[in-house]
Amino acid sequence: MMQKARFQIEGMTCQACATRIEKVLNRQQSVSSASVNFAGEEAQVHFDDSQLKPADIVGFIQKAGYDAKPIDEHALPQLGAMPKFSARLALEWLITLPFLVGMVGMFLGRHDWMLSPIWQFVLASIMQWGLAWPFYKGAWASIKGGLANMDVLVSLGTLSIWLYSSYMLFAPSDMNGHGHIYFEASVMVIAFVSLGKYLEARTKKQSLNSMGLLLKLTPQMVRKQNGSAWESVPLDQVHVNDILQVNAGERVAADGAIERGEAWVDESHLTGESRPLLKTVGDTLLAGALVTDGSVVYQAHSLGSKTLLGDMMAALAEAQGSKAPIARLADKVAAVFVPVVLAIAVLTFVLNAWLTTNLNDALMRAVAVLVIACPCALGLATPAAIMVGMGKAAGFGVWFKDAASMERASKVNTVILDKTGTLTTGQPQVVAQWLPEHGQLTAEDVWRISAAVESLANHPLAQAIVAEAQQKELVWPTAAQSHSETGQGIAAEVQGFGVVKVGQPKYVGWQLPEQLQTHVQWQSASVVAVSLAGEVVGAFALADTLKADSLAAVRRLQKQGMDVHIMSGDHLGVVQHVAEQLDIGHYQAEMSPRDKAQAVEALMKEGKVVAMVGDGVNDAPALAAADVSFAMYGGADVAAHTASATLMQHSVNQVADALALAQDTVRNIKQNLFFAFFYNILGIPLAAMGWLSPVIAGAAMALSSISVLGNALRLKNSRLSE
Repeated sequence: MMQKARFQIEGMTCQACATRIEKVLNRQQSVSSASVNFAGEEAQVHFDDSQLKPADIVGFIQKAGYDAKPIDEHALPQLGAMPKFSARLALEWLITLPFLVGMVGMFLGRHDWMLSPIWQFVLASIMQWGLAWPFYKGAWASIKGGLANMDVLVSLGTLSIWLYSSYMLFAPSDMNGHGHIYFEASVMVIAFVSLGKYLEARTKKQSLNSMGLLLKLTPQMVRKQNGSAWESVPLDQVHVNDILQVNAGERVAADGAIERGEAWVDESHLTGESRPLLKTVGDTLLAGALVTDGSVVYQAHSLGSKTLLGDMMAALAEAQGSKAPIARLADKVAAVFVPVVLAIAVLTFVLNAWLTTNLNDALMRAVAVLVIACPCALGLATPAAIMVGMGKAAGFGVWFKDAASMERASKVNTVILDKTGTLTTGQPQVVAQWLPEHGQLTAEDVWRISAAVESLANHPLAQAIVAEAQQKELVWPTAAQSHSETGQGIAAEVQGFGVVKVGQPKYVGWQLPEQLQTHVQWQSASVVAVSLAGEVVGAFALADTLKADSLAAVRRLQKQGMDVHIMSGDHLGVVQHVAEQLDIGHYQAEMSPRDKAQAVEALMKEGKVVAMVGDGVNDAPALAAADVSFAMYGGADVAAHTASATLMQHSVNQVADALALAQDTVRNIKQNLFFAFFYNILGIPLAAMGWLSPVIAGAAMALSSISVLGNALRLKNSRLSE
């Protein structure tokens, strides 16, 4: 049986490492697919669990030269320790400092500031054979695995400088002194690259991933009821069905239901809804929610990874670890990048030695080529932007299933909206009432007998009439001896009145009067008529009203250049009325699930990139057919399973947010890829022609990755269109 598992990987230094691990895993017969995210330091593997175990996959990764451990899908995701400014890095820069002083002195004409050649040799040797050992270790593991990585370039470059300078130091070129030595270049390249890797790792842990913010949402200590007393206990001592208390300014520890009290609660961490909600007895509380005012006692129903917050964190971690199709370009380049750079470095040395007859310059230029070439920026370009973009989307209450879904969403130009539950509330409401002239009953009596009969039915229209009567605080008589006709209506004997029939106009024996036939409220509504002892005494118009933000959401989509359609199974009059209210020109009514799916496919054949938005079982075929699909959270399971993304607020506004974020994210990826390619296309020739020293090349190499990460972080501050 096919199984999916995720693994945390340690020891990757560039995209070439990730590519190497992917190749190793994909070569295994029982592995159907494997992808490795360099920025997320994670592998996602689909494998046959009857042939392989997670421990076997860890073994494959270790043989490739890297450490790995399975990620527990049932535990809350963990970020791991933040990288620290290590003693090794501090010592590297302590050794580098006198070389920096010497270089400044050379620029100022003070050659006496430079250390003596012997001291340069001593410090450079400590750096090369002690502190640079992680580069050698990574290079050897990479070569042993059959693929060269960034460590190979750094090791070869700095070792070449050290060997050449040592030779020139101990084998003088003439009797009057030493030949040229370049120990400062090898020392400073190692220091700059090490600092760059530290800053890169820290940025990936601290800023790229939104997981740290989510992990802080659950309290460490919780007030738990113990008999008649309350005690403060660690969260890991709370169990399902325990009674807990949360006060103003505190976070909710578990998903549960309120038993006593009321409070205003901010659930924006999950839904993106910025306004606090009033929660009272019986209402659901979600783990991580902030109580802004009030105090409640609640019973814990779900804990840890079983909560909605835990589910969101697991989904976000998996989505951030996935790969977007746009990353394939970087993968292909990274696979051949280092061998090509090595060939260019050799060619640079040969050509410069031949053209200039100066071995010093030829070597320095070849080493500069090795050092300037950085596949790290290329490997970070896509995953860094995806991690930030998905984290921001989750903050808006949009959960993308994977990186591919986000990339496809950036290309959408046509949005199809289901009506019921998507644009409308999905709950019919009474919008008008009719009474005959000189009728035998008052309006209040019509409400009372209608509620008495409809309280015996389960139809949504019946429930809407009963709910309205309750809101009017009416008390209705008892109804008995009921008889219903499916799809028509229901009749019953109402105490103190007689036989009452409530249902479709035809069932009751009534036709809509002429004066109502031209009225929009009655034309576009579901009509329920009421008769007493065979005489019609009233009628109600019930309509599924628009959500408060539907009009603004549709206008946002249109402003973004989207072609907006409505596809609904409801009758034409209702759909037309909704379309007119929202100023949507394309709408279709009375559609079956198959009709919707075929309509989506027809638009796609016209070259449209289609996003489908729905929440019901009847939307599932269309959701599956569309390029991108959005399902409302809490709707039909089959719809949520089919969809590319889930909308926590049940709002079309979130679709506009998601599409805008997807466009911003892919635009950011393209900027990163352009920078990474431009950096290498420009840097390698400059180094080959001697316009970049190895020291400057090392600094540029370190800065290239940081620049890509910095550009990705700009997504956090991107402003969405209103």
